[in-house]
Amino acid sequence: MQVAIVTVGDELLAGDTVNTNAAWLGERLADRGATVERVVVVPDRVADIAQEVNELRAEYDAVVTTGGLGPTHDDLTMEAVAAAVGVPVEENEEAVAWITEHTDYEHADLVEGTTHLPKGCRMLPNEKGVAPGCVIESVYVLPGVPDEMKAMFDAIAEEFSGDYRHVRVVEADEPESALVERFAELRDRFDVTVGSYPGDHVRVKLQSTDEEELDRAADWLRERVDGLDEVDEVDGVEGADEADGV
Repeated sequence: MQVAIVTVGDELLAGDTVNTNAAWLGERLADRGATVERVVVVPDRVADIAQEVNELRAEYDAVVTTGGLGPTHDDLTMEAVAAAVGVPVEENEEAVAWITEHTDYEHADLVEGTTHLPKGCRMLPNEKGVAPGCVIESVYVLPGVPDEMKAMFDAIAEEFSGDYRHVRVVEADEPESALVERFAELRDRFDVTVGSYPGDHVRVKLQSTDEEELDRAADWLRERVDGLDEVDEVDGVEGADEADGV
């Protein structure tokens, strides 16, 4: 399953807020076997959000948006997603009922627009806040407040899946630039993906759906890199039963 993440907010683009939501979602989706192919940050403008969502939903299996939910002047994501899929926004009676039954708010207390969702969507209750999210077609609309976003994603996490991906991590004492040719040969010889992350040592992350192939690749690399020690990591998983909570 290929997924794109759209994070909404002028504050993200200005650097006033660190985009921790994208990093958390990327990790959780990878845990479930889904592949995050794109992460996009867009301003609080309906046209920009709608354009990105419309283009990405045509290319990927699912689009997950965070941010821009609620009734304030810069909460425009619902309107934009509705525009992207070609429907109006309207008061969602299920959202009204859920908020009335599960929060301290009455309908009359809510700021106008709080429960306005794209027509025909599936409402996602906000267990940690007020403004609901939704799912429409392949677009999942989540809050920007991290605690709210995490709780809402956890409620729908089982809807994201993919092939079981095994992981091996090795550490090399050589410079990353010195390993380039060996990485190329590794990819030619074995059906694995290779990621390298420089620091005090170079961390080499190998992934494959075939565990035996992965072990052969790790053994091959270990034999050809000086000062290389293998470090096992928890495998990537498919399905909710094996995914670790965060």
